[in-house]
Amino acid sequence: MQKQIITFIIILCSFVGYSQDYTSLWKDHFSYFEIKDVVQGNGQIYAASENAVFKYDVDTNTIETITTVNGLSGETITTITYSETYNLLMIGYENGLIEIVFDDGEMLSVVDILEKETVSPANKNINHFYEHDGLVYISTDYGVSVYDLFGLEFGDTYLIGAGGSQIVVNQTTIYDGQIYAACSSSTGLKTAAVSNANLIDYQQWETVQGGDFIAAQTVGNQLYVIKSNRVLSQVNNDVLTALNTFSSSLLTVKTSFEKLVITTVNDVFIYDSDFNLEGDISVPNNSDYDTNLTSATIEGDNVYIGSETLGLLKTTLTDDTDFSVIRPEGPLKNSAFKINAANNGVWVSYGAYTYSYNSFPLNSYGISRLNEDTWNNIPFDSLLGARNLNEIIINPFNAFQVYISSFKDGILELNNEVPVELYDNTNSGLESLILDGNPSFVGIRVSGSQFDNSGLLWSITSKVDSPLKSYDPANDQWQSYSYNEVIENGGTDEQGFSDLVIDNNGTKWVGCFINGVIGFNENGNQIKKMDDLTLHNMPSETVRALAVDQNNQLWIGTIKGLRVLYNTSNYFETATPSVNEIVILEDGIPQELLSNQFITDIKVDGSNNKWVGTLTSGVFYFSPDGQQTIYHFTTDNSPLPSDAITDISIDDSEGRVYIATEKGLVSFLAGGSKAEDELKDVYVYPNPVRPEYNLLGDNDLNNITKGVKIKGLTENVNVKITDIEGNLVAEAQSSINLRSSSSNYNFAIDGGTAVWNGKNLGNNIVASGVYLILISDLDTFETKVLKLLIIR
Repeated sequence: MQKQIITFIIILCSFVGYSQDYTSLWKDHFSYFEIKDVVQGNGQIYAASENAVFKYDVDTNTIETITTVNGLSGETITTITYSETYNLLMIGYENGLIEIVFDDGEMLSVVDILEKETVSPANKNINHFYEHDGLVYISTDYGVSVYDLFGLEFGDTYLIGAGGSQIVVNQTTIYDGQIYAACSSSTGLKTAAVSNANLIDYQQWETVQGGDFIAAQTVGNQLYVIKSNRVLSQVNNDVLTALNTFSSSLLTVKTSFEKLVITTVNDVFIYDSDFNLEGDISVPNNSDYDTNLTSATIEGDNVYIGSETLGLLKTTLTDDTDFSVIRPEGPLKNSAFKINAANNGVWVSYGAYTYSYNSFPLNSYGISRLNEDTWNNIPFDSLLGARNLNEIIINPFNAFQVYISSFKDGILELNNEVPVELYDNTNSGLESLILDGNPSFVGIRVSGSQFDNSGLLWSITSKVDSPLKSYDPANDQWQSYSYNEVIENGGTDEQGFSDLVIDNNGTKWVGCFINGVIGFNENGNQIKKMDDLTLHNMPSETVRALAVDQNNQLWIGTIKGLRVLYNTSNYFETATPSVNEIVILEDGIPQELLSNQFITDIKVDGSNNKWVGTLTSGVFYFSPDGQQTIYHFTTDNSPLPSDAITDISIDDSEGRVYIATEKGLVSFLAGGSKAEDELKDVYVYPNPVRPEYNLLGDNDLNNITKGVKIKGLTENVNVKITDIEGNLVAEAQSSINLRSSSSNYNFAIDGGTAVWNGKNLGNNIVASGVYLILISDLDTFETKVLKLLIIR
């Protein structure tokens, strides 16, 4: 047994890493409605949500967030504590990771427990931090580990179960020279002398009382413990005296300003060191603040309470009926399912369906809308009963009209962010699936939808005879189209549909669960499917994502890889159409791009580059032909909170890419933009370029925060930059000089945006002066001249 303990300690040497800061290109859009833990320190209140933290300054009433963009991991937070001695915040996670945030913004990731091989991943949960004399006692699901805040390194680990086994320790505290551990699984309240140099020996620990203990707290000169039966006891000479039995389960128990603060689902109880009740705070069920409580702390007369659905609530001991909400801007939930970015904002839905397109269990969540950095969160009770909301489509002819698919109740229409109509089987052409023996059952499982160029809204409904529908908002007319020709039984047997896209020929492409890809064009009633792994070269018959690029090529994402249909125009005339894999060279060896990857989404940006989301490998950013990987973002090299990507959407006006994961939403400033029809609004920025901007000379044109940008270009242009005397300094042309090229251009064009790093043809940074930007549209012969001032 002694050998086992020694091995454990050796492995728990200090493995740490300082986190990166991604604030220049990335933004976080996390939810702060559900608070896991609340602590105070140095005039700040720290509130932890699922995978981010915000701090509230009690003097200035300002809020600052700490997220993956600042360097956090994005993992699920379980507990936090603040050390006023060392001015740092410690964050514990359910996977055993610990992150330390210093007051200067630096972060430290401590991975000792996370990477501990002899502890099961299920037992690495960080339950509680207790600081004493510069040491933090970390309560976990395997025992207690000690961390030195001065040296920022691990010390001993105490396995205090029978025979030195691993047991769940919920909390520790130190009282009268003894360390007490509140343990689960009937292992009781354990204690040992802090001065004992051999605490790694389980035999040095005594059991004060058996049973399940959830808390142990020192308040002043008193020790209080709580068992899982909700009985709170005072401990004197290791004798427990019961003082109170709570009516509800206790969620958090902590000491703050020499007060015992106990939080249940409905109440916060505050006691002084002698167990006199100083506050009993509850939220009335019928109030605007009706929510379950999670954690609480105090700062002077103020009480700060974490909640499940509202964020952080603030009240006072003197008037505990008056509440206010403290919460950073953010969406309703982190589990975004579908997003749509447009008009400098983004829509978010939280509905979902299973892998096999089952709508159960039903969820009843609201929707979120980001507009100019402000979130409008529309609750479910305003959505006319629409559940399992997923695909979001904005009317291209009316930006204030939005349609959201429901994988249970039809299609929800909103005007100016106000729900106005729920289309179902009673007021539209939508159909419900039919269940044998239950004729009253209604299930209208709408997923993919898309507007065509004429203003018709097309949608796809799973498990009905005529799944493809068109709807004309102008005259309220619906039309149905059957897939019986290519799907047996009208698609009612185990059939689900994912994505729907429309190409330049008006063909509607639909991804299927067991039927690959179906192409349909109502002109001539043409329909054909590709699902055979041999005949059509499909890697799988299960398709999750589709995209039509600027060359009218169809990109297909399956659960086992990527394919491209290059010739969409002759699809119906070809007897056996076939798709192609993309073959790239890796170290001189031909490899299939994204072979066997579960692809969840594909989006095409204004430069015809491809963004591809995966289930387990993060997000990829490819050149137009897929031959070059511009970026591959994962949790290891970016602020992504998860490698499981659920959706991607691109705001072409800003070149910002929104990426939804199972643990939160982030966005990346890629910088490309959609090409314009004319050059009339083209402009250059920054102008003038001043020395303090530090923009020139960077060789990475993909970093849009560097260089000089020319925005508002048309699709096919030539751009020359000359000095005031007419000498050519730099030149670029659309589709040739691309940012993604391996040629390392100093001047490149992507879609409607050009980027110049300030270097001339001799690869030197240009001198101060006035420069002319000469723009020529190669198709229309339209021209434009801009002036740029550079000051070095």
